[in-house]
Amino acid sequence: MDTCKQKEDMNIVVVGHVDHGKSTVVGRMLADTHSLPEGKLEQVRENCRRNSKPFEYAFLLDALKDEQSQGITIDSARCFFSTEKRNYIIIDAPGHIEFLKNMVTGAARAEAALLVIAANEGVMENSTRHGYLLSMLGIGQVSIVVNKMDLVDYSREVFERIVTEYTEFLKKINIKASSFIPVSGMMGDNVAFKDGSTPWYEGSTVLEQLDAFESKGLSKDMPFRMPVQDIYKFTKNNDDRRIVAGSVVSGSVSVGDDVIFYPSGKSSTVKSIESFNTDEKNETGVGEATGFTLTDQIYVTRGEMAALVDEIHPKVARRIKANIFWLGKKQLKGGREYLLKSGSAKVNCRLEEVVRVLDASNLNTAVKKHVGRHEVAECVFSLSKPIVFDIASFNPETGRFVLIDDYEITGGGIITEALHDEFSDMQEQVMTRNIHWNKSSINREQRATRYKQKPSLIVITGSRDSGKKPLARELEKKLFDNGEMVYFLSMGSIVYGIDADIKKATDNNREEHIRRVSEVINLMLDTGMIIILTAIDLTAYDVELIKTIANPAGMLSVWTGKRVTTDIDCNLVFRGGNIDRQTREIISELRNRGIVFGGF
Repeated sequence: MDTCKQKEDMNIVVVGHVDHGKSTVVGRMLADTHSLPEGKLEQVRENCRRNSKPFEYAFLLDALKDEQSQGITIDSARCFFSTEKRNYIIIDAPGHIEFLKNMVTGAARAEAALLVIAANEGVMENSTRHGYLLSMLGIGQVSIVVNKMDLVDYSREVFERIVTEYTEFLKKINIKASSFIPVSGMMGDNVAFKDGSTPWYEGSTVLEQLDAFESKGLSKDMPFRMPVQDIYKFTKNNDDRRIVAGSVVSGSVSVGDDVIFYPSGKSSTVKSIESFNTDEKNETGVGEATGFTLTDQIYVTRGEMAALVDEIHPKVARRIKANIFWLGKKQLKGGREYLLKSGSAKVNCRLEEVVRVLDASNLNTAVKKHVGRHEVAECVFSLSKPIVFDIASFNPETGRFVLIDDYEITGGGIITEALHDEFSDMQEQVMTRNIHWNKSSINREQRATRYKQKPSLIVITGSRDSGKKPLARELEKKLFDNGEMVYFLSMGSIVYGIDADIKKATDNNREEHIRRVSEVINLMLDTGMIIILTAIDLTAYDVELIKTIANPAGMLSVWTGKRVTTDIDCNLVFRGGNIDRQTREIISELRNRGIVFGGF
């Protein structure tokens, strides 16, 4: 065991068309390297004898009960073995088209791949589809295992025909195969040993090829990336630590490093590295589930990504171009909302454009407005809020994502480009502001504890003279009387004050008015206050601008008036009635959200 621990680990995925013998090749490798539990091989042979079934090495991997009855692998089975060089985690992924979702999930963890093609059947549709999927997942180390050579009398001509055909395909998807290996999984030829059945082949065995793959130690030298999973807070025995927790997907971080969190742009310095039940350490790196504390208690949340200030920074965008593989029964099309998960972030997204649809079996392209099941496409997505990522060709670990529809994973892909949108410039300004922000020694949690409230923004909008200001004043009074730190901020107060220099061109400067009031709101939220903003006819764009600049942890939007006249999505709509009742309804919503407590 100690020897294993000293070796490096590598994840390998085995893919290919159904019945081309992936599980047989892996089973044979386990048997020939003596990696099976003692007596396992004999047990399987005896079970086959008792049930009058011919023994197959694939049975060694059939972990699910109904796999043997159906004769297909329906999940990504994982098995382990070691060579003198390293420890291997072999992921045996499904080949049947119905189980491509499982194959994508399994392959996403792999550093290299064995793609199995049966010599007696040749290159099939799934052979090319799986090759394209490996390319999309950023797996560039691929060896082609031409299996079942015993069924074609170990024909060199058959082998070379498959090499020529599949090499041409791989060129189109920018993959160069590390090797083509003629094998017989059933007989064991060229899997772990050579036995002379292919005297014309002078290349490596499958086992030798595995050792020839380069380990993904490269990610250790990549820029530091850690998606934030959670913030752990402690209070027992005056322990005031706030640990930023997550798994390091590339690079490393040490005590004293300056870190920056995206997309917020907030920065601080690593004070300590924290981990459960381990010795104290000053550094953590790729593959480790870890955490660290900061010298400044900045406010960061799940979904952000930590990077180092002096390294190449990740991309931040709310519009992306991506290559996707669609698995949903319903078509991927515009007009519907999907959930996109990248790292620890989850955001709503919409299909903005299908650039082209690719037939993965022959790489022909077509122009469509939707993407059908098992189709590959280049698409543009618009997101409900910015996400942080790297272009997949630079860092595959942070350039992948999955799409979820009706609580099921229905697609996945890689991000190929960050696209500009109407908020891009403003987002860049906000990140720059946050990087240079002079932090207080009092953090948000301390203020929230002292004031017994969460800093939040209440936006009351509607047409002119719809009762916004009377409602805001009454709400402010009730909150104040209950002991809350609250302030009523009218847009008019900004227009005739901070915005006096641009007031004469009000209509042309609406965005600048919103930007300035948002900066004021950002300052006031940092003090821990509850802000009540009134403004005429705010739109969805205005609200997104406020969110981009002020980034309120809690925001409640209210419309007053007989009908909603803009595209804003409001939490509460008051079409008239008693102000006292409206105020109580808003306060009830604030209590439900945990913004205010008790009283009233």
